[in-house]
Amino acid sequence: MGWIQIAIYFALLLALAKPLGEHMARVYSGERTFLTPVLGWLERALCRLIGVRADDETDWKAYGRAALLFNALGCLAVYALQRFQHLLPLNPAGLGAVSPHSSFNTAVSFATNTNWQGYAGETTMSHLTQMLGLTVQNFASAATGMAVLVALVRGFSRRTSETLGSFWVDLVRSTVHVLLPLSILLAVALVSRGVVQTLDASATAHVVDQVAAQTIPLGPAASQVAIKQLGTNGGGFFNANSAHPLENPDGISNLLEMLAILLIPAALCFTFGKLVRDRRQGVALLAAMVVILVPCVVAITALERQGTTP
Repeated sequence: MGWIQIAIYFALLLALAKPLGEHMARVYSGERTFLTPVLGWLERALCRLIGVRADDETDWKAYGRAALLFNALGCLAVYALQRFQHLLPLNPAGLGAVSPHSSFNTAVSFATNTNWQGYAGETTMSHLTQMLGLTVQNFASAATGMAVLVALVRGFSRRTSETLGSFWVDLVRSTVHVLLPLSILLAVALVSRGVVQTLDASATAHVVDQVAAQTIPLGPAASQVAIKQLGTNGGGFFNANSAHPLENPDGISNLLEMLAILLIPAALCFTFGKLVRDRRQGVALLAAMVVILVPCVVAITALERQGTTP
């Protein structure tokens, strides 16, 4: 059954990657998609707020400066939220300020899509820090990586042009037309499987003997888990991440989260092929990834099936 489950996983992943990759290619090309009537207004509103137009183009230097500026501001915002969370709302557990060293480490790692977690989220971060800081930065860092990748692809495909598009436009499109709708769908699916999504601080569970009680930390986990997986981010709501039963309750949620973490990377291969006008290039990239991944999966699965010797 284990091998069958792995085969089903890869079949689902490849089946979903192609349509998503082609959708993203249309998004970055500025073409109309099936989401345009629903989310087009949000893209236009955000572009107006930032002060850019959908057809703006910049050279690589301006593109790079914009990416660095945006991520520097995100880093400062996450740092400040952690340092002042004890003075801010949505802190039902009354957690204190995060230490300067931990705040700096977390802010930098989340801004760079590393998302290294040197803390227990349920006992360190307030709900506001988790939502406004870490969840938002999961969107921002993933969208930044996708935007920079698209700029690189344009560099390959535009042989004579001196521009690579607009970082701000690519950032908005990555968020609005790709990450946001996928995250909403995944978050709803995870809540249906039992992943917690609440502003309550905790719940109390009584054990069988009805004498001892256990305090179970709660919070807006599903919304963060969704973008954590889709953006290939680390650092979940709870310290154990997706090994925690309130982040990953059953086999279906596990399958969804495993699909999510490789879905966009696989789909971007098809995006690459369409943007450079040679689908074979995208298929070649995906094939190279599969050739590396599948033997590793087979070897690890075989070793894990042997168990451990006492």
